[in-house]
Amino acid sequence: MAKKVVATLKSGTGKEFAKVIKMVKSPKSGAYQFKEGMVNNEHVKDFFDKK
Repeated sequence: MAKKVVATLKSGTGKEFAKVIKMVKSPKSGAYQFKEGMVNNEHVKDFFDKK
């Protein structure tokens, strides 16, 4: 399944997106969690700016 996703992202339309991973500290336990997503290249800064 992963090979198919990677092949799709390398095509013409897939180059407009980036996989982003953000580390967020949990207010309850203090442990770190990772939030990840596929966002348009123009919205990468917005993904990291919002809490």
